[in-house]
Amino acid sequence: MTFADSLGVHGTTAEDGTARLQLDATEAHLNPAGTVHGGVLATLVDTAMGAAVRSSTGEHDVPATSQLTVTYLHPGSPGRLEVTGRVVTQGEHLTVCEADVEQDGRTLVHAVATFAVLHR
Repeated sequence: MTFADSLGVHGTTAEDGTARLQLDATEAHLNPAGTVHGGVLATLVDTAMGAAVRSSTGEHDVPATSQLTVTYLHPGSPGRLEVTGRVVTQGEHLTVCEADVEQDGRTLVHAVATFAVLHR
């Protein structure tokens, strides 16, 4: 079981540099203020972008997050979170991605990351 699986991430699809996944946020995903914990949201965007990179690289290539910037726009609440990650620019060793977390048609988070692609 992966870390994302343990959080309840499901519905993951990845193809041609775009990945989508979902999480049904519960009370277990909330911070003391009653909103979805920032660490959960950061995990979701990192997971989606990593899957997007893997869908656009070689079979033995391994993406490793080297930089992650998460901008929290609105608080999340219990319910369905939908995440989309996409490759923006891909080089031989570095790939830049973006991702968004949405809930009920509202963007909660926008993230940008750089992945080092380890060729094995």
